[in-house]
Amino acid sequence: MPSHFEQIKIDSRFLRGGIAAGLADPVTGAISEDDNKLLKFHGSYQQDDRDIRDERRRQKLEPAYAFMVRARLPGGVMTTAQWLAFDRIATDYASSGLRITTRQTFQWHGIIKRDLKPTIAAINAALASTIAACGDVNRNVVCNSNPVESQAHEEAYAWSVRLSEHLKPKTRAYHELWLDGEKLVGEEEVEPLYGPTYLPRKFKIGLAIPPLNDVDVFAQDLGLIAIIEHGRLVGFNAAIGGGMGASHGDPSTYPRLADVIGFVPPEQLLALAETVIAVQRDWGDREERKHARLKYTIDRHGLAVFKAELEQRLGYALQPARAFRFDHNGDRYGWVEGHAGYWHLTLQVEAGRLFDTAAHTWLSGMRELASVHTGDIRLTCNQNLIIANVAAAERERIDTIVARHGMDGYRKHSAIRQHAVACVALPTCGLAMAESERYLPQLLPKLEALLDRHGLIDTPILLRLSGCPNGCSRPYLGEIALIGRAPGRYDLRLGADFSGQRLNQLHRENIDEAVLLEALEQLFARYAGERAVGEHFGDFLLRAGILGRPRQIPLKVVA
Repeated sequence: MPSHFEQIKIDSRFLRGGIAAGLADPVTGAISEDDNKLLKFHGSYQQDDRDIRDERRRQKLEPAYAFMVRARLPGGVMTTAQWLAFDRIATDYASSGLRITTRQTFQWHGIIKRDLKPTIAAINAALASTIAACGDVNRNVVCNSNPVESQAHEEAYAWSVRLSEHLKPKTRAYHELWLDGEKLVGEEEVEPLYGPTYLPRKFKIGLAIPPLNDVDVFAQDLGLIAIIEHGRLVGFNAAIGGGMGASHGDPSTYPRLADVIGFVPPEQLLALAETVIAVQRDWGDREERKHARLKYTIDRHGLAVFKAELEQRLGYALQPARAFRFDHNGDRYGWVEGHAGYWHLTLQVEAGRLFDTAAHTWLSGMRELASVHTGDIRLTCNQNLIIANVAAAERERIDTIVARHGMDGYRKHSAIRQHAVACVALPTCGLAMAESERYLPQLLPKLEALLDRHGLIDTPILLRLSGCPNGCSRPYLGEIALIGRAPGRYDLRLGADFSGQRLNQLHRENIDEAVLLEALEQLFARYAGERAVGEHFGDFLLRAGILGRPRQIPLKVVA
């Protein structure tokens, strides 16, 4: 029997539901719960401010409802005109500036109901979209964050755009609801790939270019590893079944790394992606949403069986996987020269939050920069941004603007601060059990003090914070990860590697900050005294026997 959510999709008339009527209702700042589920497909979530929820309840007021809107920006690339448009949207409609997500796009928070349609229309007017940024469809396709480092990087990015366009929903509902498009009358509507019930759960595609795994390619439902030979993009290794979500206390839910199943040349890429999605559409669990992601479909049927079905539908066998190597999955800060004589400057944005404060004026600074920059701007999966395609003669002017607005923190930040990622969590995320983004600025100085005490302040360590086990910040791939249990309490997970190819392990459960810092200080002391030359923290914890060997052998290749 299909779940309640599945029935909502069945009855939705291709994602229309009662959204239009809900938006027009002046009595409440909300829409119905069923329509909120459909709204996700259009790139928005209904939320409320949990900081004031109890006070409003005491005053017999409804929650302070507002909406989060997320753009679909394949590869995280935008023009300066788009940046300025997105900035205006934040100023006109949102409550807390711009936020870079871990899926290489922007989201805006605090948009009240009457402004939701103007916001989405403004994003569309900026030649972007929000369709399929959320929901049970293929979401924003992420790609190596500096795709013009070489000609092959540029080609790989172009494939991420093609995938995004090819796999987006075809429903006219988006244009009807948000852009005053003409309603479909007397003509049958179809979704050629997704059908009337779309996918059982969300689907994520990421494209990485070795040796930099900055998209955490093995965390994706479909991970694509670009194979470059003699400077030419020859195709992609395909890895399937990655996913970060889990639920506390439910061992039937778990994070999983994708398995490499073979290689395809570029001309077969669209068919491969479409067919993986089609098998998941047909085989995924539509009764229990907790078990509806591709990773559970694969584990339920077996990887070899899934691959055989995939190849049978494709009509050909995948080629054997090509050799590849990853050595890093963070961002490379500062200036990097590209293949065409242009330069690219990566700036660190803590937790991806862009607003003006006394310490740094991100919105004002980027507004000034976008007004003079002649290249483009790119977002990364680690919540940072790149000023891309800068002529050598313009570097000094860009550096001056960056420094004047305090956007050059990457020059002086500690190594762990440069490799920290946090999800939004409280007060807006309805799933959050503990703080994440707001806790990061409090936690980092305490960790930096411990690391400095042991001579480790310049040692890179991947730190991930998550307000719940759902995994938006990809916490299971952190060398150190905190996953929220309750206000002020976290699970401490340790031992992922530095290239995104090994999951971490639960080390301490449901602990407060004092216990957390005590545990980490002991480990930092051992690491400082016993590590091998060049050995990363996660690798040390396994070699020293502090953690057991990982149960999952990553990157299994099925012949």
